[in-house]
Amino acid sequence: MEQSMKRALLVIDMQNDYFPGGKMELVGINKASAIVAQLLAMFRTKKQPIFHIQHLSISPGATFFLPDTEGAKIHASVAPKGGESVITKKFPNSFRKTTLLEELQNCGIKELVVCGAMSHMCIDTTVRAGFDLDLSCIVVADGCATKDLSYGGQIIEAAQVQGAYMASLAAVFAKVTELSEIEALLNPGP
Repeated sequence: MEQSMKRALLVIDMQNDYFPGGKMELVGINKASAIVAQLLAMFRTKKQPIFHIQHLSISPGATFFLPDTEGAKIHASVAPKGGESVITKKFPNSFRKTTLLEELQNCGIKELVVCGAMSHMCIDTTVRAGFDLDLSCIVVADGCATKDLSYGGQIIEAAQVQGAYMASLAAVFAKVTELSEIEALLNPGP
């Protein structure tokens, strides 16, 4: 039991605006959502802590995740259930000006299994911040989604963005894995 209380699932920004029909649809969000739903089921079955992060945009000119809109709500496919913490944030870093670190410390959490969106923004920023806070992070890459980006007049496709960010996180900041490997990783044999 003590081991299970040292690990938590962190689901970042799985909100309606990232899904089809939303204001910022991501590439592969439905696939990532299906993986996140499986992770949620796994953690719920084991009664391990789950933390949902919900971004609310308050910056002038913000176009998505606006407070009190359908787009800002957590998507029904991965909605929180009773007893699961929902923490709102206003910055890409899920720890910045939130209660996340305090809540993790109160639960004795030392390891986070991280999934959600966007890989190049809030996943990356939160995992790096977690590393700086001496938390061990496991990123479930197929449970994350991103979008095409542009730089220097070129379009960088979402698959390339995803690969670059996962490779960067795996270099130092986190263990990066896929759902197919997560069960063995979380429950190593004798």
